[in-house]
Amino acid sequence: MLIKRRFAHALVLLTAVLVSACGFHLRGSGSQANLPFKTIYLGVPDSSPLGVELMRNITSSGGTTVVTDPKAAEAVMEVISESRDKTVLTLNSQGRVREYTLSYTLVFRVKDSKENVLLGPTEVTLRRVLSYNEAQVLAKESEEATLYQNMQTDMVQQILRRLAAIKPVQPTQPTQPTQPVQPVQPTQPVK
Repeated sequence: MLIKRRFAHALVLLTAVLVSACGFHLRGSGSQANLPFKTIYLGVPDSSPLGVELMRNITSSGGTTVVTDPKAAEAVMEVISESRDKTVLTLNSQGRVREYTLSYTLVFRVKDSKENVLLGPTEVTLRRVLSYNEAQVLAKESEEATLYQNMQTDMVQQILRRLAAIKPVQPTQPTQPTQPVQPVQPTQPVK
């Protein structure tokens, strides 16, 4: 019995060491937001739950500061549209709703301080299925709110991944004038 217990502990320890050695990280752990700029302006309202969560994630990464003036930022994220939708997915045999599809869509773009587009208009859409039961209306409303909250957290992570993938526009180097190319004269074949 004691040998089996020690073997089980050793196996668990070995598994933990192997998983951590391969670079595995739980989602949301570590510094996931290595953004390519030092300052960013978020064009979302201050009262927006998405904006608050996005700002919290960016500032917790430590490498980027969220500024309140778009002119002082290296990057400006503009939210073009944000919408939540609830549509009927399935009906039962009596014609009553059985499932809904919840969707959360955000369209945004990112520009630099010189108005160069770093990331064109990008649409991110998340969908979840919500089963519905008329006998549990309050519980299903609570579940819907929880699903939207989880979708918002996923949306923030998707935005951060897209921001981290941006390659800043490099200033172009002035090119020096080149000398005109002289045409090559054909040569006579050797006999």
